[in-house]
Amino acid sequence: MTLISADNDVAIMAVLFLIASGGFLAERTRIGSHLTGAVIAILAAIAAANLRIIPHSAPAMDFVFAYFVPILIPLFLFKANLRTIFFETTRMAMAFLIASAGTIVGVLVAVSVLDLGSLASAAITDPAMREAGIAGLFTSTYIGGSVNYAALAEITGLGADRSFLSAATATDNLFSALFLSVLAMLPGWKWLARRFSKHEHGEEEEAVATHSDSITATSITLALATAISFVAVGDAITAWIDEPSARYAVITVLVVAAATLFPHWMEKLHGGFELGVGLAFVFFAAIAAGADLVAMIRIAPLLVVLVVILLSIHLAILLGVGRLAGLTLPELVTASNAAVLGATTAPALAAARGWHDLVTPGVLVGVLGYAIGTLAGTAVFRLLS
Repeated sequence: MTLISADNDVAIMAVLFLIASGGFLAERTRIGSHLTGAVIAILAAIAAANLRIIPHSAPAMDFVFAYFVPILIPLFLFKANLRTIFFETTRMAMAFLIASAGTIVGVLVAVSVLDLGSLASAAITDPAMREAGIAGLFTSTYIGGSVNYAALAEITGLGADRSFLSAATATDNLFSALFLSVLAMLPGWKWLARRFSKHEHGEEEEAVATHSDSITATSITLALATAISFVAVGDAITAWIDEPSARYAVITVLVVAAATLFPHWMEKLHGGFELGVGLAFVFFAAIAAGADLVAMIRIAPLLVVLVVILLSIHLAILLGVGRLAGLTLPELVTASNAAVLGATTAPALAAARGWHDLVTPGVLVGVLGYAIGTLAGTAVFRLLS
């Protein structure tokens, strides 16, 4: 029995949106700015479910998983113009690809030394497939973020086990917040900073515009209509080729192709990214509400070891290869931030550190992560399975 019953769809949806809104508001506080809104939303949803305010599962939450997740991908990819990303931000793109390679190597090493197949999961009974699914899941989230994470959860089948996915989500976001703190401190470590080329802080050539003046009811409606249309076309294609597991990859390719071929039209869909971020927080709340704390305590320790190994190798490859490539420490820090935490935190950290010339590239490579994270995670999953 819970305070709000599972069949009270409107009340449950209200709680999910209130938790998401609380996450955004909490980011304005001193403590909240360090934890990040995503982590706060996750913790609040876990508390609400385990205090029996809302149930662990409900039709309203199923609605979020079924419809919000596929729509998030186009909303985040409207500006994924590959020509802009590769030709106007070459150094940052190189740094981001190094960071992504570090994530993939870190996942493969962790899988080789840990018995991830032993983790309990009601969704996947085959240990080898379970291990491959976990590897793909964490590859995607540390290259592209939450949108790719949600996609791989469905592709691998792990999304059917809410308790496991909640434990994985909480582990992922908590360690992402800790890793962000590490990244923020690295440039201040003089011993390390001296071993990299000096970064000349240029003036920001182009402000990271939120286009707040251009966000209207019309632009938001057009953005949402376009996103839903991409999902519909992608679903039609996957049904035609009879490959349902390729759903998110097909949607990604369609949106990235449109953003590259028709950038001026796609960039006019103001408000799409902001809407996507808001819906992503609702998704965090919905997935975290399924957390059974007893199950999390049983599952999380091995996931913690996985993430520690993954991020340690990620950072070692990032700094080692990045130094050999002649990239600066701020460039590498911003690229790693974009890979592990996404396009929203990367420009914020760059601006806070005074790296004005890295703010816009930080956004662009973060968008690149949205574009390739699902593909990379799917590749790792299929390789290991």
